[in-house]
Amino acid sequence: MTSAAPARLWIFSPRADLLLFTLPALCALGVVTLSPQARSAESPEWVWIVGVLLVDVAHVWSTAFVSYFKPSELRRHPLRYALVPAAGWAAGVLVYATGGAALFWRCLAYLAVFHFVRQQYGWMALYRARERDPSRLGAWIDGAAIYAATAYPLVYWHSHLPRRFAWFLPGDFVTGLPQEFEFLARGLYLLCLAAYLLRALLQARAGRRPAWGKHLLLVTTAATWYVGIVATNADYAFTLTNVLVHGIPYAALVFAYGRHAAREPRGLSARLLGGGAGSAALRFLACVWLLAFLEELLWDQSVWHEHPSLFGAGLELDALHGWLVPLLALPQLSHYLLDGVLWRRGQNPELRDWLAGNG
Repeated sequence: MTSAAPARLWIFSPRADLLLFTLPALCALGVVTLSPQARSAESPEWVWIVGVLLVDVAHVWSTAFVSYFKPSELRRHPLRYALVPAAGWAAGVLVYATGGAALFWRCLAYLAVFHFVRQQYGWMALYRARERDPSRLGAWIDGAAIYAATAYPLVYWHSHLPRRFAWFLPGDFVTGLPQEFEFLARGLYLLCLAAYLLRALLQARAGRRPAWGKHLLLVTTAATWYVGIVATNADYAFTLTNVLVHGIPYAALVFAYGRHAAREPRGLSARLLGGGAGSAALRFLACVWLLAFLEELLWDQSVWHEHPSLFGAGLELDALHGWLVPLLALPQLSHYLLDGVLWRRGQNPELRDWLAGNG
């Protein structure tokens, strides 16, 4: 960033934000709009490989670069990083024993939904921090708009079950939400978006520099969540619009912050992310893609048996699922739980300094 003005309006830079936030959304929406199969067919293998394996699962493992691969972070919160996986596995085993696979995946699905919604709010909060907008009313309007953009499609989903796609597995959402509730949610959704638009127009009329990064975040969030959940009814469309706009910006944030923290002389994160940016990016991607492949190999071999062409024939381990499924879900569960605290500037002075220096 070369000037003070753009630094208040973009998280990384105009080019990087457009590449990381806007382009994945446009690609997903373009494929869904132009592909004749996107509205009806199940996700083909390439969508699973690109969307799930290389983006969604890989971005989960990227969290390790700012936690378990970083010695100073482990020293700062040793109990947190020991208890999260231990307690997560124990809780998963208990839930599975209580309600079986159905209850386990339902609980994990709602935790994932909360995580996805909160991440979009987190991006909005970062844009507000860059913008240095002190208005409390503005904070309420921005927050209400981004929450509406994500919450209304979820309400619609719950009031129109069953759908031809699921978050994890068919039946992982609770049924029975009245459609009258969706009608009310739609009115609030439109009201929140209209309030955001009105405030943006008033700011432009007053001569204030438009916060294009923040505006594009809201537009792409609203568009992908609406198209993937409300306007279409296919796993193909939902997968593309769901994971690309979630996983790519998150991995980029981890990489950027990890590069800053790589000045710490020790630790796997420093060794992988140090040096030139190009070579560090290749090492970063190779690491998270390898870990993602190994995780999905274990899932497919022991539980799913859905990709024999990629992973080979599976093993019949049904009797061990009550212990094995919570164990294999630990990277995902730990990512959801840790992400809620990792990016709190008040708990991490190194992160606070980086965010201040980066903008």
